[in-house]
Amino acid sequence: MGNCLRKAHADDDSDHIVELASGNVQLITTKESWDQKLDQARKESKIVIANFSATWCGPCKVIAPHYCELSVKYPSIMFLLVDVDELADFSTSWDIKATPTFFLFKDGKEVDKLVGANKPELEKKIVVVNDVVPHKQ
Repeated sequence: MGNCLRKAHADDDSDHIVELASGNVQLITTKESWDQKLDQARKESKIVIANFSATWCGPCKVIAPHYCELSVKYPSIMFLLVDVDELADFSTSWDIKATPTFFLFKDGKEVDKLVGANKPELEKKIVVVNDVVPHKQ
Protein backbone atom coordinates (compact mmCIF):
# COMPACT_ATOMS: atom_id res chain seq x y z
CA MET A 1 0.00 0.00 0.00
CA GLY A 2 2.98 2.31 0.51
CA ASN A 3 3.51 2.80 -3.20
CA CYS A 4 -0.07 3.78 -3.75
CA LEU A 5 -0.38 6.52 -1.20
CA ARG A 6 2.59 8.59 -2.30
CA LYS A 7 1.86 11.53 -4.57
CA ALA A 8 2.96 11.21 -8.14
CA HIS A 9 4.13 14.21 -10.14
CA ALA A 10 1.41 15.82 -12.24
CA ASP A 11 1.98 18.12 -15.18
CA ASP A 12 -0.46 20.58 -13.66
CA ASP A 13 -1.67 21.35 -10.16
CA SER A 14 -4.55 18.85 -10.20
CA ASP A 15 -3.55 17.02 -7.03
CA HIS A 16 -7.03 15.53 -6.70
CA ILE A 17 -6.57 13.64 -9.97
CA VAL A 18 -3.20 12.30 -8.88
CA GLU A 19 -4.86 10.79 -5.81
CA LEU A 20 -7.22 8.79 -8.01
CA ALA A 21 -4.40 7.65 -10.29
CA SER A 22 -1.29 6.43 -8.49
CA GLY A 23 0.76 3.24 -8.32
CA ASN A 24 0.70 1.71 -11.81
CA VAL A 25 -2.56 3.45 -12.73
CA GLN A 26 -2.25 5.65 -15.82
CA LEU A 27 -4.42 8.74 -16.13
CA ILE A 28 -6.10 9.16 -19.51
CA THR A 29 -6.61 12.82 -20.40
CA THR A 30 -7.39 12.62 -24.13
CA LYS A 31 -9.24 10.32 -26.54
CA GLU A 32 -5.93 9.95 -28.39
CA SER A 33 -4.12 8.67 -25.29
CA TRP A 34 -7.00 6.19 -24.74
CA ASP A 35 -6.65 4.86 -28.30
CA GLN A 36 -2.87 4.71 -27.93
CA LYS A 37 -3.04 2.71 -24.66
CA LEU A 38 -5.60 0.26 -26.06
CA ASP A 39 -3.48 -0.23 -29.21
CA GLN A 40 -0.40 -0.80 -27.05
CA ALA A 41 -2.28 -3.32 -24.90
CA ARG A 42 -3.52 -5.18 -27.99
CA LYS A 43 0.01 -5.40 -29.40
CA GLU A 44 1.39 -6.61 -26.05
CA SER A 45 -1.59 -8.95 -25.43
CA LYS A 46 -2.29 -7.11 -22.18
CA ILE A 47 -5.58 -7.02 -20.35
CA VAL A 48 -6.85 -3.48 -19.73
CA ILE A 49 -8.98 -2.27 -16.85
CA ALA A 50 -10.44 1.20 -17.24
CA ASN A 51 -11.89 3.03 -14.26
CA PHE A 52 -14.32 5.80 -15.24
CA SER A 53 -14.21 7.95 -12.13
CA ALA A 54 -14.84 11.45 -10.81
CA THR A 55 -13.01 13.56 -8.26
CA TRP A 56 -16.28 14.57 -6.54
CA CYS A 57 -17.46 10.97 -6.22
CA GLY A 58 -17.15 9.56 -2.69
CA PRO A 59 -17.10 5.86 -3.70
CA CYS A 60 -14.45 6.66 -6.35
CA LYS A 61 -12.19 8.11 -3.66
CA VAL A 62 -12.83 5.10 -1.42
CA ILE A 63 -11.88 2.53 -4.08
CA ALA A 64 -8.97 4.53 -5.57
CA PRO A 65 -6.33 3.17 -3.11
CA HIS A 66 -7.62 -0.38 -3.70
CA TYR A 67 -7.52 0.12 -7.49
CA CYS A 68 -3.96 1.33 -7.07
CA GLU A 69 -3.05 -1.71 -4.96
CA LEU A 70 -4.51 -3.98 -7.64
CA SER A 71 -2.36 -2.21 -10.25
CA VAL A 72 0.72 -3.12 -8.21
CA LYS A 73 -0.52 -6.66 -7.48
CA TYR A 74 -1.22 -7.37 -11.17
CA PRO A 75 1.66 -5.66 -13.03
CA SER A 76 0.90 -7.52 -16.27
CA ILE A 77 -2.45 -5.70 -16.55
CA MET A 78 -2.77 -2.13 -17.82
CA PHE A 79 -4.78 -0.04 -15.35
CA LEU A 80 -6.30 3.17 -16.73
CA LEU A 81 -8.28 5.96 -15.11
CA VAL A 82 -10.63 8.25 -17.01
CA ASP A 83 -11.98 11.36 -15.26
CA VAL A 84 -15.58 11.60 -16.51
CA ASP A 85 -15.56 15.39 -16.08
CA GLU A 86 -12.32 15.94 -17.98
CA LEU A 87 -13.43 13.66 -20.81
CA ALA A 88 -17.18 14.25 -20.64
CA ASP A 89 -18.02 13.57 -24.30
CA PHE A 90 -15.83 10.48 -24.37
CA SER A 91 -17.39 9.16 -21.14
CA THR A 92 -20.88 9.79 -22.53
CA SER A 93 -19.98 7.63 -25.53
CA TRP A 94 -19.40 4.75 -23.07
CA ASP A 95 -22.87 5.28 -21.56
CA ILE A 96 -21.54 5.86 -18.03
CA LYS A 97 -24.56 6.11 -15.73
CA ALA A 98 -22.70 5.99 -12.40
CA THR A 99 -19.17 6.33 -11.09
CA PRO A 100 -17.04 4.43 -10.64
CA THR A 101 -17.61 2.17 -13.66
CA PHE A 102 -14.92 -0.35 -14.54
CA PHE A 103 -14.49 -1.89 -17.98
CA LEU A 104 -12.29 -4.92 -18.59
CA PHE A 105 -10.79 -5.45 -22.03
CA LYS A 106 -9.04 -8.49 -23.48
CA ASP A 107 -7.62 -8.50 -27.01
CA GLY A 108 -9.03 -5.00 -27.46
CA LYS A 109 -12.62 -6.09 -26.77
CA GLU A 110 -14.77 -5.34 -23.74
CA VAL A 111 -15.22 -8.60 -21.83
CA ASP A 112 -16.72 -7.43 -18.56
CA LYS A 113 -18.01 -4.41 -16.68
CA LEU A 114 -18.60 -3.46 -13.05
CA VAL A 115 -20.59 -0.48 -11.82
CA GLY A 116 -19.88 0.67 -8.28
CA ALA A 117 -17.04 0.56 -5.77
CA ASN A 118 -17.26 -3.17 -5.00
CA LYS A 119 -13.69 -4.15 -4.05
CA PRO A 120 -14.15 -7.96 -3.82
CA GLU A 121 -16.16 -8.11 -7.04
CA LEU A 122 -13.58 -6.00 -8.91
CA GLU A 123 -10.74 -8.29 -7.88
CA LYS A 124 -12.84 -11.37 -8.68
CA LYS A 125 -13.44 -10.07 -12.21
CA ILE A 126 -9.74 -9.29 -12.61
CA VAL A 127 -8.78 -12.83 -11.58
CA VAL A 128 -11.34 -14.35 -13.97
CA VAL A 129 -10.34 -12.24 -16.97
CA ASN A 130 -6.65 -12.59 -16.16
CA ASP A 131 -7.11 -16.34 -15.79
CA VAL A 132 -4.44 -16.51 -13.09
CA VAL A 133 -4.19 -16.06 -9.36
CA PRO A 134 -1.60 -13.45 -8.29
CA HIS A 135 1.70 -14.89 -7.16
CA LYS A 136 3.77 -13.43 -4.37
CA GLN A 137 7.34 -12.89 -5.44
